[in-house]
Amino acid sequence: MASIVFLDSPVCSGFSYARDPEGCDVGDYSSSLQVQRFLIKWFTDHPQYLSNPFYIGGDSYAGKGYLVGNPITDPKFDENFQVPAAHGFGIISDQIYEAAMQHCKGDYVNPVNQMCAEVLQTVNSTYGYYLSYFWMNNKMTRDALGIKQGTVSEWKRCKRELPYPYDMPSSIPYHINLTMRGYRALVYSGDHDLQVPQLSTQAWIRSLNFSIVNDWRAWHLNGQAAGFTIAYANNLTFATIKGGGHTAPEYQPEECFAMAQRWLANEPL
Repeated sequence: MASIVFLDSPVCSGFSYARDPEGCDVGDYSSSLQVQRFLIKWFTDHPQYLSNPFYIGGDSYAGKGYLVGNPITDPKFDENFQVPAAHGFGIISDQIYEAAMQHCKGDYVNPVNQMCAEVLQTVNSTYGYYLSYFWMNNKMTRDALGIKQGTVSEWKRCKRELPYPYDMPSSIPYHINLTMRGYRALVYSGDHDLQVPQLSTQAWIRSLNFSIVNDWRAWHLNGQAAGFTIAYANNLTFATIKGGGHTAPEYQPEECFAMAQRWLANEPL
């Protein structure tokens, strides 16, 4: 189906490392250039793959590629839909949602008063990914991944101490540029994600103003609805994964595998 190169990026995230601590000092633009240099060198060393179709993909903050899941794209979309999505899921009460609407005036990204800040803090109180630390730092996991001894002492899901400037506040201009040039794009959303709700992803896709080629419909696996999909002009496909969280393949691997397999084969979902 596909050959996969898995890359920890930016440098010093995951199990990647730099011999010089200053090597960890990268941002959106500089890390993108590092990935580009890596890929050029990798294909130089493995020219037998040059004739294959090539796709860049990732989930969450890796949403700057071209097979992207719950991609962080623009805070005015991503963050502003978290509160309505939490209410739609029944996670927060009508009272909390109404208080957020009253005090935040539709802006859930930049609280303009103390009452707004307090209600957003209530909405954001969650408990997730606790067990990932135990699994990723287990010696068997590190050995299976081939992590070099002595390079990274501890895996952290989010290394907040990295000197990483978020110098690309929105990737929407890049999505427009690439899709207008005809590059195939699959954007998918686990529909139970609150960090980047499917509502926000649908909103920025609609802001591109592409015409609809195949309208909203369910797609199926083993006789069951696995999600919904819609196809736009310029080879842009959007799909949802029923029951999927922020990193959808982690939660619904069978459905995501089928989705990727069909899309890579140029078949309808």
